[in-house]
Amino acid sequence: MASLGRLDGKIALITGASSGIGQGTAILFSKLGAKLAITGRNDANLKKTADECEKNGGVKPLMIVADLSMEDDTKRAVEETIKCYGQLHVLVSSAGIVEVGSVETQTLEQYDKVMNINARSVFHITQLCVPYLEKTKGSIVIVSSVNGIRSFPGVIAYCMSKSAVDQFTKCAALELASKQIRVNSVNPGVIKTEIHKRGGMDEEAYQKFLERTKITHALGRPGEVQEVAGMIAFLASDDSSFITGAQVPIDGGRHCICPR
Repeated sequence: MASLGRLDGKIALITGASSGIGQGTAILFSKLGAKLAITGRNDANLKKTADECEKNGGVKPLMIVADLSMEDDTKRAVEETIKCYGQLHVLVSSAGIVEVGSVETQTLEQYDKVMNINARSVFHITQLCVPYLEKTKGSIVIVSSVNGIRSFPGVIAYCMSKSAVDQFTKCAALELASKQIRVNSVNPGVIKTEIHKRGGMDEEAYQKFLERTKITHALGRPGEVQEVAGMIAFLASDDSSFITGAQVPIDGGRHCICPR
């Protein structure tokens, strides 16, 4: 069991690796023996991720500063990965953003921004990676959200984008099964990252948001990045070789709780 989730010899492309779940996944993958290409929009934060990967005993990743809402950047990320490593075994789509707003207040600009990063870029980068993943019978892991499973007010575009990702996971799993490419998603609940603050929460509101997990999550707490990264690593590894089309809630029971 000590080798469960090992990624020795695997080449992995991880998006959204400059922060949060993507960053934690990159660091864990490096510990598990993978060679990485990591993308993100923040050059300084991406470098921190690369340094952490190297410090934890891994090979320094290929860093690709890219905005995946831009088609050319997405193409470049895949091209540079293949140019560097010659092959690809794992794609982890972790890039994502939150914009606060209701059906009455969310602007079309916000809607397009969320859908472009959270859904359209996932579709595009998967499409570009399929020819390479087919050769290695590779694995795709997409970071979705409990918001794709359950409905919440005030983040309507985000919920829509994650529902789209969940449907994409299942459809792509069926379409790519004949090529022996597996496609799965993880659906985190509240995980302690910076995504909510970047979406507009101030520190006071964020602390109240975390406090509410005592009620909204059956396990009574928010999750940690490493708890999500561990499942991503398992789904990316050969140990999950008969799993495809799965949505794995990592949410302390949030997807099935009805607070009273």
